[in-house]
Amino acid sequence: MAIEGEKKVIEIELEVSNLVKEIKGSYATGKTRSYEWRMSQLQRLLQMLEHHEQEIAEAIVADLSKPRFEALIYEVAMLKNACSLAVKKLKHWMMPEKVKTSLTTFPSSAEIVPEPLGVVLVISPWNYPFLLSLDPVIGAIAAGNAVVLKPSEVAPATSSLLAKLVGEYMDNSLIRVVEGGVAETTALLEQKWDKICYTGNGRIGRIVMAAAAKHLTPVLLELGGKSPVVVDSSINLQVATRRIIAGKWGCNNGQTCVAPDYLLTTKDFAPKLVDALKHELEHFFGENPLDSKDLSRIVNSNHFSRLTKLLDEDRVSGTIVHGGKIEKSTLKISPTILLDAPRDSLIMNEEIFGPLLPIVTVEKVEDSFDIINSGTKPLAAYLFTNNKKLKEQFVMTVSAGGVVVNDTVLHVSVDSLPFGGVQESGMGAYHGKFSFDAFTHKKAVLYRSFAGDAPVRYPPYTKGKLRLMKALISGSILSAIFALIGLSKD
Repeated sequence: MAIEGEKKVIEIELEVSNLVKEIKGSYATGKTRSYEWRMSQLQRLLQMLEHHEQEIAEAIVADLSKPRFEALIYEVAMLKNACSLAVKKLKHWMMPEKVKTSLTTFPSSAEIVPEPLGVVLVISPWNYPFLLSLDPVIGAIAAGNAVVLKPSEVAPATSSLLAKLVGEYMDNSLIRVVEGGVAETTALLEQKWDKICYTGNGRIGRIVMAAAAKHLTPVLLELGGKSPVVVDSSINLQVATRRIIAGKWGCNNGQTCVAPDYLLTTKDFAPKLVDALKHELEHFFGENPLDSKDLSRIVNSNHFSRLTKLLDEDRVSGTIVHGGKIEKSTLKISPTILLDAPRDSLIMNEEIFGPLLPIVTVEKVEDSFDIINSGTKPLAAYLFTNNKKLKEQFVMTVSAGGVVVNDTVLHVSVDSLPFGGVQESGMGAYHGKFSFDAFTHKKAVLYRSFAGDAPVRYPPYTKGKLRLMKALISGSILSAIFALIGLSKD
């Protein structure tokens, strides 16, 4: 069996190596650089999404038991929007940017020319298996790159459908899907890429970065983290709780990289907040949320076991104030609220990525900022308040990939904002024009004629030449004139 396993790994490595060689050969023809190729591929991708919307939703539901509403809105509709924006803006994005030059290079002109990086690898996660697979691909295609996409094997129905549809709609000499598990991903990471985009957890993110370092390959990492929600008492309590619930349990039942991971509020306000959350949760998902069709199940038994382990920790079980119901046969966990779980417990130190929501109480709301900043920087940070000074302090004090005031999660739908992490929550950003930029090299180009060749830059060097060159570099026309006068007297 071990020998057969080794043979299989060698076969996978050879297949991947040959595939990458083929795509690099196709990219070397320069086909992807044209506006026509990029536009045709974006339009084909948009057609694919429009023609197979229901089939895509069915695959997502099969993999995650995600509510059809969420599959259609948070994945298909958002992808259509991203692709439509790229189609609309592509010509503008591709235009060189004219920039000013200096006295040092006079006479001259200059521009920044966006060019594709080359052949890029996109490794996507299971929680939004269509959105987070194709959203980076849209940016890579718009920027003129060839792309290899590796979808998550944890969402097999979606992975299979992606391979099928991309094979039917896209230019397979330059855009390909590689299905499989660890062996395929490992083989892909051994290849030399021009950029790698990975969405997932920090443990695998480190593996990706280590592999990329061997070839000095740039990486775009979106890694998540413990995204906090600070709740002040000066709020519309019903609206705030509904928006917290929508971000935590209404997006894949907490299995979202920007889902609220824990709440912070004052000891005095905590009881009101808990009661409001309980009331709205029952209104949204009923008295028995395990039967609700509007809650996703946990993706698989491994993640289910990980989440139940967080709940089963002895010191944590006594802090559950709502929910805590589990159903192993359906891999469902009800929306669960915990109050003041120990700070050194697993649930307060690991990214939860599920329907469990701890609430941390503080004496005054400003104390929550120190708690957030004492940990690793999150992918998102949320604040609910009507206090203008508190809003300003939060934005200035708390470092996170993105910040939302008086809502959760919605910043990812704003294509004029970059989406990405900071430090351990990721590096780089995409969405909208930022996706194009993420897969683009901004090439500096300076144009000069043979006229105006100044001897001042050439040996033999003199004090007068030195004065003139300093003046030219400083950009001072007056100083340059005086230096030039002085030079003529030398």
